[in-house]
Amino acid sequence: MSDREPPRRRVPGPARPERPEGGNAPRRRPGPGARPARRPASPPPSAAAGRPAGPRSLRLGSPRPRLRMISLALTLVLIAFVVRLLQVQAVDASAYAAKAAQNRYVDYVLAAERGEITDRSGVALATSVDAYTITADPTLFTRKQLKIDDGPEQAAALLAPILGVDQASLVKKLSPANKNLRYVVLANRQTPQVWKQIKDLKSALNTKSATDPTTVNVLAGVLAVPTTKRVYPNGDLAAGILGWVNADGKGGGGVEQQLNKDLTGKDGKVRYAQSGGLQVPTAGSTETPAVPGADVELTIDRDIQWAAQNAITEQVKRSKADRGYVIVQDTRTGEILAMANAPGFDPNDLAQANAASLGNAAVQDAYEPGSTAKVMTMAAVLQENAATPLTHVVVPNRLHRGDRLFQDDVDHATWNLTLNGVLAKSSNIGTIEAAGQLGKTQPEANQVLYSYLRKFGIGSYSGLNFPGETKGILAPADKWSTSQQYTIPFGQGMSLNALQAASVYSTVANGGVRVEPTLVRGTKGPDGRFTPAATPKKTRVISAKTAKTLAQMLESVVDDEQGTGGKAAIPGYRVAGKTGTANRVDPATGKYKGYTSSFAGFAPADNPRITVYCAIQNATSGSYFGGQICGPIYKQVMEFALKTLQVPPTGAKAANLPVTFTP
Repeated sequence: MSDREPPRRRVPGPARPERPEGGNAPRRRPGPGARPARRPASPPPSAAAGRPAGPRSLRLGSPRPRLRMISLALTLVLIAFVVRLLQVQAVDASAYAAKAAQNRYVDYVLAAERGEITDRSGVALATSVDAYTITADPTLFTRKQLKIDDGPEQAAALLAPILGVDQASLVKKLSPANKNLRYVVLANRQTPQVWKQIKDLKSALNTKSATDPTTVNVLAGVLAVPTTKRVYPNGDLAAGILGWVNADGKGGGGVEQQLNKDLTGKDGKVRYAQSGGLQVPTAGSTETPAVPGADVELTIDRDIQWAAQNAITEQVKRSKADRGYVIVQDTRTGEILAMANAPGFDPNDLAQANAASLGNAAVQDAYEPGSTAKVMTMAAVLQENAATPLTHVVVPNRLHRGDRLFQDDVDHATWNLTLNGVLAKSSNIGTIEAAGQLGKTQPEANQVLYSYLRKFGIGSYSGLNFPGETKGILAPADKWSTSQQYTIPFGQGMSLNALQAASVYSTVANGGVRVEPTLVRGTKGPDGRFTPAATPKKTRVISAKTAKTLAQMLESVVDDEQGTGGKAAIPGYRVAGKTGTANRVDPATGKYKGYTSSFAGFAPADNPRITVYCAIQNATSGSYFGGQICGPIYKQVMEFALKTLQVPPTGAKAANLPVTFTP
């Protein structure tokens, strides 16, 4: 490097005046009015190059390229935003709106109020009361929401004893695998008291959490949806008829199941926005009102039902029997006034019910009727003019037919009976002999009897269309075994249900015309309009004359001292009836074990209004004969029904047909 100091930069000052030639002339100071001195001319380029260069000014690059780059980048960013905006607001708008609505809006079903079931007088047998379905939003029980790890566990521990639900199942519902699930049902149809307990607990937790930071309201996500709960004001009364409603609000048996569609109505729907388990009032809501179900009016008379149920329940207990049934029917209309089963169940508390007692055994049990079926054999014999009530029938102690030796329920010397006496004394042998007169050959006689059994409704559904109803068993005549040819006339080798048996006697009482049994009188819709049930089908089975003769013969069963139904007699009334004691097939083994005891009849015998049928299965204490244990039930229930319906005695005298003859 040079040791010389760098040349100092001079700052140009004002120009000096030029000296005259010679350089000795004194300098003139500029004065007022003097002309300014001229600047020296710029040196030529050659001269400038020969001396040191002066300082040069800095020049910046052009900004235009940079501006172009920035503008291009901003344009690309704006284009990306515009494209995304178009996608969100135009192309995929509906999808995003749906997703937002799904996360924000909640749909609840407004359960329609279930229609009432009443008796023929409008007395409620099944009705609905206010209730709540307890629900929850699982997303409000997460760690993110509650700031704790065991939110579902704590909530379940509090709710389980109140709801009566297993704690583990509640934990599973409150922490589902689907993390986006916003609605689960914790318990259906809880009472208002249950929901009040939960609300009080939520309020207490909320209050405590406001002052104690360590307390978390783990029940904030528990909600309730108003609904209704089915109740049965009379407990177990007519439970077999009514059935019950299951946890899903659907009929689980009986009329509740049979007419579930009419009773249920049409559910409504409400949709609203929620946040933190609470409704957002400013977000709006939509609601479709529920349409209540129709009320159903039954043909049942509550008082007669009570009398029948009380009577059969007490007798089943005394006899230590498996079960029993009583049916009361209006002989003219076919309407069922009572259908009682014992043991029964309380549809308000199914948890305590015996599974074997659920349902309606009066139409669901198929069994061999025994001697009460003899009235159909006698109807065929009379209608076919094969015999008359006074026809003589010699009844030996034993009768050999086919591959069997038949006998009556008691050993006896040879009886000289009229056909009326055969029915009065319930002789199996006499019935076999009478049935044999229906054809020139046994197959012909079988076919004739079969045709009458079918006309009376045996082997067919009753027309009631009741859930679980059996039509019984009646094989075609050409399929009858050797023994069936002779047992079917007195009621064994075929099966029926209690309603079918009652209908047989109502047919005789109604002058030989069978009216399909009915259990529903009609329905009343939400508009209050009553719609009567369809008119039941009517079928002529036997002539009015034959029916009247049969009624007189059935009186001998009750009134004659030789008859088997004396315990069914009602002072002041003429009573027609028939006893039955049949070998019983044990449903568990399929073999004969025990007996089916029964009594069937109607009153007043000469102007029938009411039919009562009673049957008891497998009585193990005391007598098992139908006349002994079912005759009194018939009397008790028939007396009550006659008084309830205010049916007066006719006052006419009975025919008193002879039972025996003198050879």
